[in-house]
Amino acid sequence: MMGAPGGPMPDLSNAEIVDYSVIEGDGRVRLKLKDGSIIEVKLEIMNILRAGNDPNTGLPAYVVQSAPMIRLVESPKELRKPPVRTGSQAHDGKSIPGFG
Repeated sequence: MMGAPGGPMPDLSNAEIVDYSVIEGDGRVRLKLKDGSIIEVKLEIMNILRAGNDPNTGLPAYVVQSAPMIRLVESPKELRKPPVRTGSQAHDGKSIPGFG
């Protein structure tokens, strides 16, 4: 959203969803953490809403509804631990550790 951080939230009762297209990039960032791990973060955009105009500047005010998608790319071996399996997961051959 445009405007000063910590300012009043715009009135969303008359906000309208605005279609968009990606101009550049896919929203992914790779980060190397101090512990040696590498993660990839992608911002998944759900909706963009136009919520009127900022009363101080007259510029359109936007609210972006999003969620971060985080994927572990690499981690040092000393940080890894064996998976803990409890209950039915211990015998379920269908469960796959980690994510794809």
